[in-house]
Amino acid sequence: MLNLSLSTASQALQQLRAQIQHALIGQEVVVHQTLLALLAGGHVLIEGVPGLGKTLLVRALAQTISGQFGRIQFTPDLMPADITGHTLFDRDTQQFQVRKGPIFTNLLLADEINRAPAKTQSALLEVMQEQQVTIDGQSYPVPLPFMTLATQNPLEQEGTYPLPEAQLDRFLLKIRMTYPTLDEEKALTALVTQAHSTSGFNLNSVQAVVTPEQILELQQWCTQLAVDEAVLDYAVRLVQATRQHAGIRVGAGPRGSIALIRTARAEALMQGQTFVTPDHIKAVTLPVLRHRIALHAELELDGVSTDQVLTTLLDQTAAPRQ
Repeated sequence: MLNLSLSTASQALQQLRAQIQHALIGQEVVVHQTLLALLAGGHVLIEGVPGLGKTLLVRALAQTISGQFGRIQFTPDLMPADITGHTLFDRDTQQFQVRKGPIFTNLLLADEINRAPAKTQSALLEVMQEQQVTIDGQSYPVPLPFMTLATQNPLEQEGTYPLPEAQLDRFLLKIRMTYPTLDEEKALTALVTQAHSTSGFNLNSVQAVVTPEQILELQQWCTQLAVDEAVLDYAVRLVQATRQHAGIRVGAGPRGSIALIRTARAEALMQGQTFVTPDHIKAVTLPVLRHRIALHAELELDGVSTDQVLTTLLDQTAAPRQ
C-alpha cells in the first residue's frame, strides 16, 4: 500500500532536484537523469572529464535522502576484497569475523571504474544485479535503496581497462557530463571562492528532504505506472531496430527494452503523470541505449557517434499516436 499521493511524490522529487542544485550549479540534465535512475532502482555510468562535479553530485544526493555515502577510488592494484570486504581471524574470540567493505552503503561512488582490471570490476556485478554481496560463501544484503554511480574519463585511455559488456549492461543509464556554460562557470567560481580558501564545496546548504524509506516508496510508485500495449511495442521496436541498423555492429539486448520501460516510468513520475507516453520513451532513449550498442569501425572513423545513430533510429521508428 502506497502512502504517498502522486502530487506528494512529484513534489518530493522537485525538492530533491532543487536541493542538489544548491550545491551543483548547472548540469540540469545530469541531475535529472541521475534521479531517473534512482527512481527506477538502477545504476548509472557517468562519463566526463575530471573536475565537473561528479563526486559532488553523489554526495549531495546522499545528503538529500539521508542516506549513507561510500566512495571507492579504482586503481590498477585494487582487489575485489577491497570492495566487498573479507573475513579475518579474531584471536580473542578464536572465530572468523566478517569485515564488510565500502560497498555496504546506499549510494556508492565507483570513481574511475575503468582504472581497475576486469576481475576487480566484476566484484560489482553481483551487488548491482541482486543487491547482495557474497563473502566466503555467505551472502549479505546491502542497505536499500542501493545505487552504484560509476565514473570514467572519456579522454585518458592510458592505464585503463575497458568495461566488459556484461558490466556495461548492468548500468541502467550512461550519462554524459559536459563543461558548464559561461554563466554557470562564473556562478560556480564565485560560489567556491567567495567564502572558502580551498577548492572544496560546502554542502551545508543541502538539506535532507526525503528518507531512504520514502525513496523505496517512490520506486514502488514507478512500478505501478500504466504502460499501454502500443507504447510497450514502440519501446521494443526501437531496441530491435538497433540490431538491424547497417552501421551498428552489436545491437541492444532484451535488457535494453526492460531499461527503456523502467526509465520511461520514472520520467513519467518526474512529470507528475500516471501513465507512460511515447514522448517519455523518446526522452530516455539516448542514456538508456548509448552504452548497449557498438558501431562498426567505419562509422567511428567517420566521427559518427552512438547518439547520432540512435537519434536517426528515433526519427525512422514510427511512434504510436497518443
